[in-house]
Amino acid sequence: MSTRFRWGILGPGNIAAKFAAGVAALDDQEVIAVGARTQASADRFAERFDILRRHVGYEALVADPNVDAIYVATPHSFHHDHTLLALRHGKHVLCEKPFAINAAQAQAMVDEARRQQRFLMEAMWSRFLPIMVEARRLIAEGAIGQVQMIQADFGFRASFNPASRLFDPALGGGALLDVGVYPISLAMMVLGQPDRIAAIATLGATGIDENTGILLGFPGGEVALLATTIRATTLQEAIILGGAGSIRLHAPWWVGDTLTLHRAGHEPEVIKRPYLANGYSHEAHEVAACVRAGKLESDVMPLDETVRIMAVMDEIRTQLGMKYPME
Repeated sequence: MSTRFRWGILGPGNIAAKFAAGVAALDDQEVIAVGARTQASADRFAERFDILRRHVGYEALVADPNVDAIYVATPHSFHHDHTLLALRHGKHVLCEKPFAINAAQAQAMVDEARRQQRFLMEAMWSRFLPIMVEARRLIAEGAIGQVQMIQADFGFRASFNPASRLFDPALGGGALLDVGVYPISLAMMVLGQPDRIAAIATLGATGIDENTGILLGFPGGEVALLATTIRATTLQEAIILGGAGSIRLHAPWWVGDTLTLHRAGHEPEVIKRPYLANGYSHEAHEVAACVRAGKLESDVMPLDETVRIMAVMDEIRTQLGMKYPME
């Protein structure tokens, strides 16, 4: 590996552009290659981010010996295949969320990473933001007592397009996988594995969930009340309630830099922890730091937890009667 950590981007879409901008803010990392289905697409992305190595086809990208790690940024339904492709070519992988279509795919990806002895992580970038690091620190030190409840939502208004990745079942469409994974991941980061799951949803014209309410129960009696939608803009806040206070992650909480700490008997305390660039730098830093340390997964976003999150979403979809055509 060279002194600078070298990324290859697989799938030059909107989320890939955000990641490339985040990497550009880091002194010890760079995006050196991009792989796309067409030369024109590769060239457009490469010119925007000053990337020299432009591959047509993903096989050429993952075979590039100059690339240390691959960022998989294709639609949900391709995450499994593209991650396996990169791992089998000896590359470390950061795979965009949701990690896969279902837990079986996710487990296969994890198993392959362990066979190949390569680093793999779900790109749940909000976990690495400084404000989320601070929230975990406050919870761990008992600032709000034992956590009892989490309330969180993530929703936005999307124009209906049956061919788009948000509404097309063949692309893993729906609010749950696209943005519902954020509040579910937050709840499980704080409270662990739920032992009770209940969900209701409105299934739209294409058969995917457009409005979804989720209730998670945990072994210690804790509860998470979560909501996700692609048909309305929600408050986009998250509140962590403890026996001795609360933490409110300000909107939009998954890319925030401010929280309000309420300790029982004290005045509210507003805490700011700015993030670098657009926020995507922090997950890229985590990947490089882990790889350089010889680690095969992140302690902040462990692989087994990623699989458990996918299993929770599997159960939610079972309750909703929502199955994707590739399953």
